[in-house]
Amino acid sequence: MAGAMLARTRECMRRPHLLAKTATITEAVATLDAQHVDSLLVEGESGAGMVTKTDLLNALVLEKWPQDAPVRSIANFALVTARPDQYLFEALVAMTRHRVERIVVMEDSTPVGVVELTDALSHFSSRSHVVSLRVEQADDLASLSEASRLMPDLVRGLMAQGAKPRFVMGLLAALNGRIIGKTWDFLIDERYHGASCLMVMGSEGRGEQVLKTDQDNGLILEDDLAWPELEERMRAFSDALLELGYPPCPGGIMVSNPQWVGGETQWRERIETWARRCDADSLMNLAILLDAQAMAGNPALLARLRDALFERCAGDEILLSHFARPVLRFSTPLTLFGSLKKPQHGIDIKKGGIFPVVHGVRVMALERNITVTSTLERLDALVADGRLEARFAEDLGEALSLFTELRLKQQLERLDGKEGEPDRVVVQELSSLERDLLREALHIVKDFKQRLSHRYHLEYA
Repeated sequence: MAGAMLARTRECMRRPHLLAKTATITEAVATLDAQHVDSLLVEGESGAGMVTKTDLLNALVLEKWPQDAPVRSIANFALVTARPDQYLFEALVAMTRHRVERIVVMEDSTPVGVVELTDALSHFSSRSHVVSLRVEQADDLASLSEASRLMPDLVRGLMAQGAKPRFVMGLLAALNGRIIGKTWDFLIDERYHGASCLMVMGSEGRGEQVLKTDQDNGLILEDDLAWPELEERMRAFSDALLELGYPPCPGGIMVSNPQWVGGETQWRERIETWARRCDADSLMNLAILLDAQAMAGNPALLARLRDALFERCAGDEILLSHFARPVLRFSTPLTLFGSLKKPQHGIDIKKGGIFPVVHGVRVMALERNITVTSTLERLDALVADGRLEARFAEDLGEALSLFTELRLKQQLERLDGKEGEPDRVVVQELSSLERDLLREALHIVKDFKQRLSHRYHLEYA
């Protein structure tokens, strides 16, 4: 399994079959038959497109296209692509997120291969194949719930086989996204899909949630949308997520709470109010919204709201200083001499390690108008922007991965019946290597907090 985690897309791709832009539907069918494949690439005016066996069948039988029509007329040119050197798990995550069964491998704008979903899944745990398949085949909430219950075993199996947290988080985020998206589709009338956007926030919005945590979601509506049964439908949606294993948010950050539902104008007014007040609750709400990811409906609504958030907050030095202040709220669990603290009840890895990295990077991303939500992607963007050195950003990413792995092990042990708090790591129970790595990672966090304190003048706040 560890080897599979390091596989590249080039190791799994099939040779592409590329048709000329003048090729007809008849020629495409003949090529499919001769090459024993299910899809073909077609030259277009500005790049290649794809046509599948299903596309051809629909065109000929249902839509009555003439057999001599150019096949590019029915091809899809909005391809999901990957590079040959990308990890195969990234291609698998992209296919799950975009709901496609094939991804085109591109090199220098030229298609060099096609990765099929079935081929990618065969490289990984059979559990991931089963769960993905069950989620996609679910046609009601009951069957979706059955698929959802397989998730903890999937996580446990992947971790036992050596999968890295980054892969596990990516795959599970995509699967969670499909579960939540399908729940929305089951419960919400299609006529409202284009005029609303369901957004998930918190760790789920960042793609960093592995085991299911509290619901963190909200809803953006077009200003002129009339939806009489809105509140009833939102309560039904939150109840359905509860049945699927997503517990309610203690802070009420859910679509069943009218405070997290509103039209575009209402949301912009909330942002202005939060930014002006700058109290603890308002700053927390801004942080939550910064991590929002569109999960269903019209993503353009969230894109516009995000633009408004950055326009209001990114250049406000006073707000940024208040916003950064919480990174100093929790002490780093190191002694005066730089060794690990060893309280009997364990150190809180979320407060002492994960939070300062995630929130500190979030603050810097807000300042630099970086719109991606994943902490690792934000780090990459900050390096590209010149705000962080590549080596330090890499160290922060590795530290976050270690904290996540240790926390996940605690959560899995708790699921197996072991007592203890899911965020606490008992240092005495770690191996010598794990203790050394944890100590180094916490020193990186301490350094990062000092940098943030200097940049945002936190020592004077």
